Amino acid sequence: MDVTGIARTATTLADVGVSQQVSIAVLKKAQDISEESATALIEAIPNSNANVPNLPPNLGRNINTTA
Repeated sequence: MDVTGIARTATTLADVGVSQQVSIAVLKKAQDISEESATALIEAIPNSNANVPNLPPNLGRNINTTA
């Protein structure tokens, strides 16, 4: 094997390593953005207990399926 072949192989391996590092950084950024979006959606859900009037505890527990 000549010197240029060794240099070419070393350069190719270095380029692959840099490419993988960039891909991992992009993936981590995409995960961070997804996490922020999911958190915003969860926080946007209204509190269901805030709009319920003071009803007796027996209401809303059973469904009449024979009607």
